[in-house]
Amino acid sequence: MHDFSTLIGGIAGDGINEAGVTVSRLFNQLGYRIYMYYDYPSLIRGGHNFSLIRASDRKIGAHVNTVDVIVALNQETFELHKERLKDSSFVIYDLDKVKIENLAQKGCGLPVSAILKDFSAPMIMRNTCIIGGFCKVVGIGWPVLEKVLKKHIPKQLDLNLKVARKGYDAAVEFTRIERVDQPSLPILTGNQAIGLGLIKAGLAAYIAYPMTPSSSLLDFMAKSAADFGLKVVHPESEIAVILMAQGFAYEGVKAAVGTSGGGFCLMTEGLSLAGMAEMPIVIMLGQRTGPSTGLPTYTAQADLHFALNAGQGEFPRFIVSPGDAEEAYYWSGVALNMAWKYQVPAFILSDKTVSEGLYSFDAALAGDMNEEAPVLWDGKGDYNRYKYTETGVSPLAFPPLKGQTVKVDGYTHDELGITTEDPRAIASMSDKRLLKGLALAKEMDGYETVRVYGNGKTALLCWGSNKGVCTEVAEKLGLRVIQVLVLSPFPEKRLRDSLVGVERIITVECNSTGQLSRLARSYGFELREQILKYDGRPFSLDELEAEIRKVIA
Repeated sequence: MHDFSTLIGGIAGDGINEAGVTVSRLFNQLGYRIYMYYDYPSLIRGGHNFSLIRASDRKIGAHVNTVDVIVALNQETFELHKERLKDSSFVIYDLDKVKIENLAQKGCGLPVSAILKDFSAPMIMRNTCIIGGFCKVVGIGWPVLEKVLKKHIPKQLDLNLKVARKGYDAAVEFTRIERVDQPSLPILTGNQAIGLGLIKAGLAAYIAYPMTPSSSLLDFMAKSAADFGLKVVHPESEIAVILMAQGFAYEGVKAAVGTSGGGFCLMTEGLSLAGMAEMPIVIMLGQRTGPSTGLPTYTAQADLHFALNAGQGEFPRFIVSPGDAEEAYYWSGVALNMAWKYQVPAFILSDKTVSEGLYSFDAALAGDMNEEAPVLWDGKGDYNRYKYTETGVSPLAFPPLKGQTVKVDGYTHDELGITTEDPRAIASMSDKRLLKGLALAKEMDGYETVRVYGNGKTALLCWGSNKGVCTEVAEKLGLRVIQVLVLSPFPEKRLRDSLVGVERIITVECNSTGQLSRLARSYGFELREQILKYDGRPFSLDELEAEIRKVIA
């Protein structure tokens, strides 16, 4: 088997996400590479939730619309997704909740309620029961399921094993998933990879107010706090979040915050404070569908220009947009290093697709990244917080400092950090801040800020989460993919170099205005053709392929 897709669906409260993760772990045990997309409405209970789990014998980062197996915990799942079935597909369902008539494909109904009743098991274990049946249907041996359950179920393990075994025995084998001859890899969400990358680069404090799709990063950091010596704080508002992070930075504590568009709106004044006060801070901005509350649990790539231009006044910033778990890990660490090296705000511009997507994580592909020390004051003479230097980067010192005052200022100020309205001092400090941006841009020349896949004369230009779907479609169609990773400072020269030999460029974005195209055009790039999607859902592999074929026909 080269590729196998499973959809499992039910209502919020049924544990559909965790069921999808369990299915992912089963395939992972057999050596497959995983990508999982989780779709859910903004409801605590009710509504339709589903997970799409794709397993492949090679690295992947996108889902497909058609599936090999549907696991239906309720009638709605079958009715909404039966069009995804192929002639060779199979349906596993809860016999007590789902009625399937005139099904052209093969199916297997499990008496879930009766099985739970036999063991006096709670309803939440219906997932365990039906996943047991799933394993039998796809030929995954009982020892594999037993191993996964023992490792990842902390409560009532014995009862879960009994229920799963009963579901396994009640099902029939439909196909057999053979083991792939390659080692299993860790499976991580994009947010977990972001968290680990920040920690690797020396993060000491994480501050956030929950907001999808960044909320799971707060959860991950809180659960990891004791293991890594982190301070994790959940203040009362996003305004408090960004100000508290700068308080940590003033004390020399490397801090990051997490939010989404609406929360970042409240942070913009604090962002400008960081720009003027030259406070190093990392902002994980997880994009979702707007404007306003929009679709709070769905995806978009519509906040690029917001991140580029947020805050009053002019100051440099670093913005990176990773496209999968490996890039999320590596570039999150780079973002923290750059924030402290150049004393600027740094953005990790993610989206719901990357942040909540589940990936097989290959550390060898992520690259080496370690904590870099900031420029520190040598302790000689009087301390000038905003000392003018060739790079614009002033040596840092942190209070308490005997005999010295570490003064930071959000007003226009001089080198000491004393408020001033003197025009020469104001212009000098403005030049100093811009010098940091130039030095940062020069350093980025040493990084792979633009990635190229393939060598076709037609290129797909993308950023962020569209990397996975673009590279896979391009390989099939003989196209080139150009992925812009760093969006500020914009890698103009590297992008031009990547376009050598390209005769046609098609941008692929999840927004309605072509935000990367608009940014690139401001640097003189001629971009006319676009494939845009802005309904809150990411491109599927087959959907993007169909759209590209229309364009290049």
